[in-house]
Amino acid sequence: MSVGSLSLNSLHLADAFDAAVRRGPDRPLLVTGTRSLTYAEVDRDAAALAAAMADAGLGPGSRIASILPNRPEAVVSLLAAARLGATLVPCNPALTPHELGHLLRQAQVSMVIAGAQVGGRDLLDWYQVVVPGLPELESVVAVGADDLWLEDRLHTWGDLVRRGRRLAVPQAPRDPAATLAILFTSGTTGKPKGVSLSHAALVGNARASSGVLRVSAADVALFVVPHFTVFGMTVTIGALDAGAALAPLPHFSPADVVERMRATGVTLCHGVPTMFALLVRQAGFTRSALPALRTGLIAGSPVPADLARAVRAVCDVEIAYGMTETGPAIAMTRPEDDAERRTATVGRPLAGVEVRLAETGTGAAQELTVRGPYLMSGYDRMPAETRQAFTADGWLRTGDLAELDRDGCVRIVGRRKEIIIRGGVTVAPRELEDVLRAHPAVGDVCVVGVPHDVLGEMTCACIVPTEGALVRGEEILAFARERLADYKVPDLVRVLDALPMTASGKVQRRELAQAVALELTA
Repeated sequence: MSVGSLSLNSLHLADAFDAAVRRGPDRPLLVTGTRSLTYAEVDRDAAALAAAMADAGLGPGSRIASILPNRPEAVVSLLAAARLGATLVPCNPALTPHELGHLLRQAQVSMVIAGAQVGGRDLLDWYQVVVPGLPELESVVAVGADDLWLEDRLHTWGDLVRRGRRLAVPQAPRDPAATLAILFTSGTTGKPKGVSLSHAALVGNARASSGVLRVSAADVALFVVPHFTVFGMTVTIGALDAGAALAPLPHFSPADVVERMRATGVTLCHGVPTMFALLVRQAGFTRSALPALRTGLIAGSPVPADLARAVRAVCDVEIAYGMTETGPAIAMTRPEDDAERRTATVGRPLAGVEVRLAETGTGAAQELTVRGPYLMSGYDRMPAETRQAFTADGWLRTGDLAELDRDGCVRIVGRRKEIIIRGGVTVAPRELEDVLRAHPAVGDVCVVGVPHDVLGEMTCACIVPTEGALVRGEEILAFARERLADYKVPDLVRVLDALPMTASGKVQRRELAQAVALELTA
């Protein structure tokens, strides 16, 4: 059944999940190798959590932040928010208190659901530092920390769910056009932007992607892509919609992934190229050791042809291309495509998605633009940024340069944006530059990405010291670690006499990146 033939109501996550529960209440949903939760059990927990949230005054339109690794409570929180008509705001637990506080204020969240550790701090310590600066926050729910000292706004997950089981389940309106999630992404300026995605966008896109992979209730999907990313959201919703099982892992480790896949019979392996580059080097990642493994998605950054071939020797993955603003997948390769198209392109657009090339003023290169049913509603509380993201006639600008072959397959040939994709995670150079310029010895700085065989790209901070200053790389890295999440800290520091500039006074980022890459190769 195509997405276009589905009724509008079936594209609300609560409706899709209710249908999956009816089809198989006793089927496993969350499996860890030692225990599992069925669809019926997860449904009861989500209903109880939604009831407790409603009793606390939350309802349609409320914003609920989830600051969790991939664990069952993350899935239950998503389903409870959908049932309540609320909006989930997933956040990266690795962000510093300053970074998280900014996002939570920007999203105007009423409730935070967080693990025992947030931003490298104990939850209670984080609570005392961050919460006073969030006047709209009404409650914090602690997951996996039942012995906390409690006050009026701090609750434990277990207490909240137990309380909800004694309450009536809320019956909120189910509008597929309502916002299901706000997912934060960094633009080229480094300013966090909350991408508003509706039920129809996220469920429809996940369903279309699952259709290409032929996902069914018999599948078990590895759930290691972080749930606070749109990719992780698609993995989750795709499994829930199909009635399949999820095998969650809170953190990526090649050995742990192989063991989890072996123990739970994983059939779908999704990940970014960095994850797969490490997996193909891991003992036990073989067809004979993992006979159930059949397919999955590899996405998030460019996929080298050699890597695609190495992964497909074990797991016949499809390459997907997209972005948070597109819900996320724009195009995917198909099993029936020839070998050249399955490695050299990102495939054809999903059902209902249209793409076109727009002149960029840079010669033959053309920017890929897209429209369709899965696009974002806009950047939350950023109308000017939203207008800038679209063309005058309503096509979303991807910022990527592309070519289209005669069969409609998309070949990405470059990025207009300055972002670096490190291990499948977006890093905005200007955010790092703004932080590093605050160091008294830094006169100027440019952060560039350089190729890496595992991460895809590494970040290198090229620094011009202030006159008379002596700069050591270790000092710069220590300065950055105090102010940035670990994945944003530069991998390399290079000290230069000057940055290469254009005639108009702009830094030549591409030439600088090439020079650093050549130095590393030499």
